[in-house]
Amino acid sequence: MIQIRPVSDLRNKFPEIERIVNEGQPVYLTKNGYGAMVVLSLEEYASLVDNVEMKLDEADKIAETTEERLSHDDVFRNVRRVIHGR
Repeated sequence: MIQIRPVSDLRNKFPEIERIVNEGQPVYLTKNGYGAMVVLSLEEYASLVDNVEMKLDEADKIAETTEERLSHDDVFRNVRRVIHGR
């Protein structure tokens, strides 16, 4: 279940938020009814960022060995295919 909480819960109910995050679920925080931030465990954040960094490093290596360049549209079309499993 998606956890959406007011930002004040971060201060007032920290142990509860910490438990949810440590279970691998993100907690979406709102301020004045609008989305403000997402709280993730360090492990979840690292898995997101590490994968992106690894893919960027791979792209840099490929770019060094070829003259082929992709347009913005081509790159995002390919990313969407991967995300949606097509």
